[in-house]
Amino acid sequence: MDVRLDGRSALITGGSLGIGRAIALRYAESGGRVAIVARRQETLDEAAAAIKEATGADVVTIAADISTAQGCEIACDIAQAQLGAVDILVNNAGSSKRGPFASHDDSVWQADLDLKLFAAIRLCRRLMPEMQQRRWGRVINILNTGAKAPPAEGAPTAVTRAAGMALTKAMATEYAPYNVLVNALLVGRIESDQWVKRHASENGNRSLEDYYAEMGETIPMGRVGTAEEFAAVATLLASKEGGYVTGTAINIDGGLCPVV
Repeated sequence: MDVRLDGRSALITGGSLGIGRAIALRYAESGGRVAIVARRQETLDEAAAAIKEATGADVVTIAADISTAQGCEIACDIAQAQLGAVDILVNNAGSSKRGPFASHDDSVWQADLDLKLFAAIRLCRRLMPEMQQRRWGRVINILNTGAKAPPAEGAPTAVTRAAGMALTKAMATEYAPYNVLVNALLVGRIESDQWVKRHASENGNRSLEDYYAEMGETIPMGRVGTAEEFAAVATLLASKEGGYVTGTAINIDGGLCPVV
């Protein structure tokens, strides 16, 4: 099946690295027009150049902090000005904050909520009315499997992601009559920039390959997933072939999460 996004435009937050960058690349390969958002212009430029080299497509780069209301407005303003319309919104921005529950004060919780939950709320509130009017739209919320099976010392991330899963279902039900489909993809252990950073901070004498191999030993499929595999599912959900899927929260984790 040749999944195409010809004539569609996408705004991808956290699009300069890891999973977000892989989704942007796959969308461009599939004929979509893409705008990526991140805080650092340097990493945005690197991602845009790599995607153009691989696909020939020009990528809109938007340097904005979407943990703020102003940053969300900037992202939407530029994306709409450059793309004309946003058909697909991928809420991917986020980081993994782990630690003992009692060690996280209000500022840690608020920062997590602002980046992972309120950013999605603000971007959807701005873009979904136009999708509704056009009677075509896709929203894909990138969460993680902790939303279904919160681990010890997994707050605030697991709590915020669980709220994102509830938001997904609420919006999916409301907007389904308008052919605006809302789904969540839940990240398991996927090769990404975050794991590279964690490897660098924890590394004894293990190579990154050995680090991933050890992680894979606890996964039913026996390996860590790739960002490209994740992006393939995100592309299906964004396409007409995914046109009867909404309100779902799909684990992409090689079978690791104990909750379906």
